[in-house]
Amino acid sequence: MDTKLLELLVCPVTKGPLIYLRDRQELLSRSARLAYPVRDGIPILLEHEARTISDEEAERPPAPPQPPAA
Repeated sequence: MDTKLLELLVCPVTKGPLIYLRDRQELLSRSARLAYPVRDGIPILLEHEARTISDEEAERPPAPPQPPAA
C-alpha cells in the first residue's frame, strides 16, 4: 500500500488514524475497534465490511514498518 495514501486515510467512523497491517492486509482503527480489509491494494473503508477487533488486539503495539520490497 502506498505510504502517501495511508497518510491521507482516516477511519470513516471516528476520523481517527489507521494502522496498516501488511501481513493481514487490513487497516486497523483502534478508536473504532474495527479492522478494514485491503483487497488488491484497495482499502475497503465501509463499516459493514470491517471486522470487530478485540480489546487485546486494539491495545497491541503496531509492528515496526517494513522496508519497501525491492
